[in-house]
Amino acid sequence: MNKALSQWYAVQTRSNFEKHTCVELHARGVEHYCPAFREVHQWADRKKVVERPLFPGYVFARFSDSGALRLRILQAPGAVRILGGEKIEAIPDEEIDSIRKLLNSGRQCTAHPFLREGSWVRVRRGALKNVEGTLIRVKNETRLVLSIALLCKSVATEVDIADVEVVRPIL
Repeated sequence: MNKALSQWYAVQTRSNFEKHTCVELHARGVEHYCPAFREVHQWADRKKVVERPLFPGYVFARFSDSGALRLRILQAPGAVRILGGEKIEAIPDEEIDSIRKLLNSGRQCTAHPFLREGSWVRVRRGALKNVEGTLIRVKNETRLVLSIALLCKSVATEVDIADVEVVRPIL
């Protein structure tokens, strides 16, 4: 395939079908990438290292946007759709290259929610579990703002970024 004309696209998969979809894409001659990281799962009696997809429910496929090839990709078992609005949208090579470079570096990494200031978030664990508020800063510290709208008053506290999940992202 001519790499100059091909681009990376995100293919949404059925739940837990990332590896299976990659096997099918390989069999169809489609360049693909499923970034994964290793994670230690611990039970009372043992530990096991498992490989988990960095982006659960997604794999990347590199192809030139032609109807026939797109159909071959979508017919792969586990493939749901190719992401985009009215038409599919390519992912810049630099973004895929950055992920590959990080994973090849051997540095420890884990999946992380895409958080932006102003998102409405919920605390997942700890003393503030299930508390919702606005995320106002993501740097070394994350602040959660809780408001009483009727009083037009707010209070802020610091929370661990790993303990929050997005409820309503910024549009």
